[in-house]
Amino acid sequence: MLYAILSTFVLAALAPWVHRLTGRYSGWVLALLPAALFLYFASFLPAINAGEVVILVTPWMPGLDIQLSFLVDGLSLLFALLISGIGFFIVSYAGRYLEKSRDLGRFYVLILSFMGSMLGLVLADNLVAMFVFWELTSVTSYLLIGYNHEDLKARKAALQGLIVTVGGGLALLAGIVMLAIAGGSYELSEILNSGDAVREHALYLPLLILILLGAFTKSAQVPFHFWLPNAMAAPTPVSAYLHSATMVKAGIYLLARLNPSLGGTEVWFTVLALFGAVTMFVGVFLSFRSTGIKSVLAYSTVMALGMLTMLIGIGTETALLAAMAFLLAHSLYKGALFLVAGILDHEAGAKDFLQTGGLRAALPVTSAFAILAALSMAGVLPLFGFVAKELMLESVLGAPGLVPLLALLAIASAILGVGVAAIVGIRPWFGPRVETPKTPHEAPPALVAGPVVLASLGLVFGLGPGLAEGGILAAAAQAVNGGVPVDAYLALWHGLNWPLAISVLALVAGLFLYSRWERVRELLAWVDTASRYGPERGYDKMMDGIIGFSDWQTRVLQNGYLRFYIMFIIVATALMVGVTAQIFGVSVGPLAIADLRVYEMAIVAIMALSALFAVLTRSRLGAVAALGSFGFTVALIFVLFSALDVGITQILVETLTVILLVLVLFRLPGFLGLSPWWVKLRDATIALAAGGMVTLLILSTHSAREFDSIAQELIEWSVPEGYGRNVVNVILVDFRTLDTLGEIFVLALAAVGVYAMIRFRAEDRR
Repeated sequence: MLYAILSTFVLAALAPWVHRLTGRYSGWVLALLPAALFLYFASFLPAINAGEVVILVTPWMPGLDIQLSFLVDGLSLLFALLISGIGFFIVSYAGRYLEKSRDLGRFYVLILSFMGSMLGLVLADNLVAMFVFWELTSVTSYLLIGYNHEDLKARKAALQGLIVTVGGGLALLAGIVMLAIAGGSYELSEILNSGDAVREHALYLPLLILILLGAFTKSAQVPFHFWLPNAMAAPTPVSAYLHSATMVKAGIYLLARLNPSLGGTEVWFTVLALFGAVTMFVGVFLSFRSTGIKSVLAYSTVMALGMLTMLIGIGTETALLAAMAFLLAHSLYKGALFLVAGILDHEAGAKDFLQTGGLRAALPVTSAFAILAALSMAGVLPLFGFVAKELMLESVLGAPGLVPLLALLAIASAILGVGVAAIVGIRPWFGPRVETPKTPHEAPPALVAGPVVLASLGLVFGLGPGLAEGGILAAAAQAVNGGVPVDAYLALWHGLNWPLAISVLALVAGLFLYSRWERVRELLAWVDTASRYGPERGYDKMMDGIIGFSDWQTRVLQNGYLRFYIMFIIVATALMVGVTAQIFGVSVGPLAIADLRVYEMAIVAIMALSALFAVLTRSRLGAVAALGSFGFTVALIFVLFSALDVGITQILVETLTVILLVLVLFRLPGFLGLSPWWVKLRDATIALAAGGMVTLLILSTHSAREFDSIAQELIEWSVPEGYGRNVVNVILVDFRTLDTLGEIFVLALAAVGVYAMIRFRAEDRR
C-alpha cells in the first residue's frame, strides 16, 4: 500500500521528463499509473465485501516503534477507487486540454502529487500520517488552483483556498491530538472501537468542535463555502478532480470515518444536520442564480457537500447508505459535467451559459452524455442520481429530529436542483444557435472519454443499483456505521411513497423555474448586493486586519534598535518560563540558606554590590572595575568549590575582558543620564525578572533531579578513560574536547583583537 501511494510521487517527479519524451501522448502514458492503481485497489473488493478490514503495516523506525499503517475497508476503498478511477480520466484529459500550455509538465507534477496526497489521506490508519496527507492536499491544491500564476484572480483564489483550509487544518491538528488522548491511541482502527470512551470523555465537546472546523473548511460548509466557487480559477481538469472525487470530499471522508467514534450524540446530529441542510440550500440557490458554466457547477457541488454532511449527521442506517450512494452518484455526474464544461471552453470558447445555445448538432457525442449526466444530477428515473435522491428524501423524512426544517430545505433544494440540472442539460444544447467565440466542433477522444464513461456508469448503476450496492456501497456504509451492516437497500423503484411524490413535485417545479430562469434571475438581483456583506467580506476584512496588524507589529518589533530586540526576547522568555512554571506547578524546593558559610555570604554580597555599582556609576572606568570585580568574584567561587582550572580560565577571560573594555571605553564619551526615571525603572524590572527566571530555573532543576549526579562516574572514569587524576582537566580535554576547542578559538580571536587594537593605537600616534 505504501508503495502504491509513493508511486504517484515518484511518477510526479519523472512527469516532466515523460512529457518531453512522449509529447502529446503524455497524458495517456501518465494515466497508466492511476489505471493500474484502480485495478490494484479493485483487488481488495472480494475481501472487503466479505466483511474483512485490511490493515497494512510498514515499519518506518522500528527502534522507536514508529510505523506507517494503512486501513482498507469499504469507506477508504470507495474513495481510493474514485480517486484513482476518475484520476485516470483527469490525467488523460489534461494531456489534450492543456497540450499548448508551456507548463504542462509542471501540471503533471502537481496533479499526480495531489492524487498521492488524497490516496494517503483516505488510506492512512494513523492520525498523524492522515494529517500530514491532509495538509499536503491543501498545499498541492493551492498550487493547482494557482496554476495560471500570471493571473491575479488565480493567485488570489489559490491563496484564499489555502488560508481557509490550512486554518481549519490547524484546528483539526489540535482536535486529533485530543481525539488520540480520549481514544487512547493514534491508530484509527483502535479509536473506532472506542466510541463510548471518546463520547464520554471530558474532551469530547472541544475535540468535536475542532475536528468539525477542519472538516467544514475543507468541504466548504457554510460559512466557509465561498472559497470553493472562487477556486474555479483553476484549469478545468483541476476543477473536475477537486469537485468529483478529491479535495472537497476530504472533509466528508473525515466525518464519515469518525462517525463511529463521534456520532450518535445530540450535538453531532444537530450541528451536522443543520449546517449540512443550510449549506445544501445555499449552494443550490446560488447555483441557480449564477450564469458562469463552472460557477453553476461549483455551487451545485456546495449543495452536494451540504447534503452529504446532513446525511452523515442524521446517522440512521438509511441515511448512511444514502450518503454513500449520493457520494458515488455525485462523483460520476459532476466529473462528467465538469469535463463537458472544459469541452465547451476548449471547442467553442464558451465560459458562460448565456453564451451557449443550439450546440447539440455541432457536439453530438458531448451533448448526449452531458444530458445523461444532467438527468442524473436532476434525479430523474432511471439514473443512479434518482436512486440516491430517493434514499436521501427517505432519510430526511425519517430523521430523529428537526424533520420539518430538514424536509423543507430538502424539498426546496430538490426543486432548485432540477432547475440547475436543466440549465446544464438544456441551455447549451437546445434552442436557437448562439454564436460562440470559436466555431464549435466535436472534441477528440481524450476529452470525450471521461464524460462518456462516467455518465454511462450513472445509467448502468441506475438500472442495476444492486451492482453498486453489492460492489462497494454496502461495505462503505457498514464502515461508516461502525462495522455493523446497514439495514437498508438500493432500488430503482420503492413503490408509491412520499419521496417519489416529492421527486415528481421537484421535477415539475424545477422545470417551471427553468422556463422562467431569466425572470427569476432578475428578481434575485439583490443577491449580488447581499453577497458583498457575506462570509467572503469577513474573510477580506480578516486579511486586511492581518496585514494591518503585521504592519504595526513590524514597526514596533523590527524598529532597528538592538536594545529593544534584547528586551523583547528577555521579556518573552521570562513570561513563557513563568507561565509554564505556574501551569505545571514547578517547585524550587527548600532553600538551605542556613547552611551558607560566612565567607560564601561575603562573596555573594561583593557580587551584588559590584553589579549595583556598575549600574549606578557614571564613571566609565568605575563601571569596568565593578564588572571586573564581579568576574573575579565568580572565579573565586570556582576556586572555593575545587574547580581550580575553571577559576584560572575565568580570571584570564575576565582580565582580557577588562583590558578590552578599557581600550574601547577610553575612546568613547562619558556616561550621560539621558534615560528618564521610568525607563530606568522598566529596565530594572526586566533585569530583575530575567534574573529571577534564571534563578527559578536553576533551583527547580536542582530540586527536581531524578537521577544521581554523574560526578562520581566522572571521577571513576578519569584515570582509565582520560589517563589523568585531575578530573577537571580530563573533563575539559577529553570528555568535552570540542567545547574546550571552541573556548581556545574564542581566546585566540580575542588575542588577535587586542593585538590589532594595540597596533592601531601605535600607528595612529605615528
